[in-house]
Amino acid sequence: MIKMDALKSMCSRIGFQNTQTYIQSGNLIFQYQMLDLKQLSKMIEQAIVDHFLFDVPVIVLELDELNQLISNNLFGIDTTKNTDFLHVTFLSDVPDVEGINVLSSGNFQDDEFYSVHKAIYLYCPNGYSNSKLTNGFIEKKLKITATTRNWKTTMELQRIATAI
Repeated sequence: MIKMDALKSMCSRIGFQNTQTYIQSGNLIFQYQMLDLKQLSKMIEQAIVDHFLFDVPVIVLELDELNQLISNNLFGIDTTKNTDFLHVTFLSDVPDVEGINVLSSGNFQDDEFYSVHKAIYLYCPNGYSNSKLTNGFIEKKLKITATTRNWKTTMELQRIATAI
């Protein structure tokens, strides 16, 4: 586990500005001049290896992409859905149709999901911890890197990013 203060300090050393963290979640909000998100992800991954000796995948979104991702969540506007059970899985790439079809062929009981661009929106009314639609499951089926956050965290990340 990497402490958020140490991660924030590492980011300052590699040139990030206005770096913020959100709880002990691995989420960073920062400003940086580099525009290529894939290259930026790789740079952060390498910095984590260099500083903490951990090899972890990193997914970077620009604020506009996060805003679009939030506006695409149809579960969030469905008044019959309790937002406590909403999650979003951020994907490193747009999944191919075959991967989505494989994912869609499963039986997930009461859980619902749909995909838009580089996100999988989840509604898990029995709780994410009881869902088969885990981050690892989604990564395995889609064969791409993913990370899942609950809706409250996603909204808080947007709030912090908008503030800086």
